[in-house]
Amino acid sequence: MRTLSHRSARSVTRHCARLLAIAAIIAVIALAAVPRSAAALPLYARQTGQPCATCHTAFLELTPFGRRFKLGGYTLGGGNWKGPPFAAMLQPTFTHTQEPQPGGAAPGFAANNVLAMQQVSLFTGGAITENSGAFIQGTYDGVAHRFSWDNTDIRYARPISVGGHTLIWGISANNNPTVQDVWNTIPAWSFPYISSAVAPQPTATPFINATYAQQVAGLSAYAFVDDMYYFEFGGYRPLSNKTQLALGVDVSGQSPISGTAPYWRVAAEKNIGNHSLEIGTFGLAAQVSPLGLSQAGSDSFADIGVDAQYQYLGDPHTVTVRGAWIHENHNTGASQALGLADNANDQLQSLNVSASYIYDHSWSLTAGRLSVGGTTDAALYGTSTGSPNSAGRIFELAYLPFSNGGPSFWPWLNFRIGLQYTRWTKFDGSTTNVDGMGRSANANNTLLVYVWTMF
Repeated sequence: MRTLSHRSARSVTRHCARLLAIAAIIAVIALAAVPRSAAALPLYARQTGQPCATCHTAFLELTPFGRRFKLGGYTLGGGNWKGPPFAAMLQPTFTHTQEPQPGGAAPGFAANNVLAMQQVSLFTGGAITENSGAFIQGTYDGVAHRFSWDNTDIRYARPISVGGHTLIWGISANNNPTVQDVWNTIPAWSFPYISSAVAPQPTATPFINATYAQQVAGLSAYAFVDDMYYFEFGGYRPLSNKTQLALGVDVSGQSPISGTAPYWRVAAEKNIGNHSLEIGTFGLAAQVSPLGLSQAGSDSFADIGVDAQYQYLGDPHTVTVRGAWIHENHNTGASQALGLADNANDQLQSLNVSASYIYDHSWSLTAGRLSVGGTTDAALYGTSTGSPNSAGRIFELAYLPFSNGGPSFWPWLNFRIGLQYTRWTKFDGSTTNVDGMGRSANANNTLLVYVWTMF
């Protein structure tokens, strides 16, 4: 069997990176140049002529219609907008933790009661051709003071009939495992849809949970059969440090994928009247160079998850219940040899469940539970106890005044004004001594106030 040399593998990686970057550039140019025939993303509302409530129960949560718009490659028309396909997002936030954070909540910020313009994003996307479209985001991080590319999903999709069965098949080029998914259960689009960038967060998280967001180039093929069964298989390769830096990504502390990481997603959705039920599985596996060091070989991980979602889509009442459980098996032999892990093998499990009640697409009340737990490994996690275990509850009230149509002066304006409270019952393996200096888990309890503006 022939294998790629290291030089050839690097060449393939650079080629994948160039292809995704070139595809994004071509998409931006094409979107800007092609007349518009005419998300909560206003550029999609302008393209389709539909209010945000058609695709979203309350953004970011998708309806069955919104899921099919994305699966169809963002190509559905119907609007009469003739301007350029751009939208913008602002996320001003206020964060209060139960106790101040020693040394400041983040570099350059106070220890508590922090006002921040958390994100400023520019989007382009929508239909490029009859069968291709995109979602492309660039973001200025107001906490890290860095501009970079953000979530990117460029698609080609076609509906066909095969042997009496309907089929949407497509290809997605993207830069974040799970960003291409259409259900609000797995990491890229799961609740909470916004979190404080200056509040403490648990140290441990599965690799599939945004660890490689914007660090990789991925390509996957998918099929949606009989409006019910979804299959997707693909892979991700790491971008070089040079490419990431050019795209504004912070490369410090990365443990890059070695070679190609396979990704899979299988799900079934059944819609009956006002009811929609989905159940599925997903996963990502890879060889990993710990902290970019290859002297001791590679670690490996396999993340396997199961998820489910139920929606009642009434008028004016909507209810969504969703959840995902992820098991990670992490072979840390190389990290152990380098002194970066105590064990040769660690395991991690995470759970994210939540339920939302939404009235008239305008008022959203959500309660959720987050937990992560696994093998004690002080060198790997760096916590005072060596344990990765954390558990918390999140409660959120949000008001979306323009989901059913914006004001007359700008019909595509949308807001999500939210009050979110996170209560930690365990944090980094402890309830009473999180940092080894007596700080309790509930000292990290967080009140977040935000105004999420889309226009």
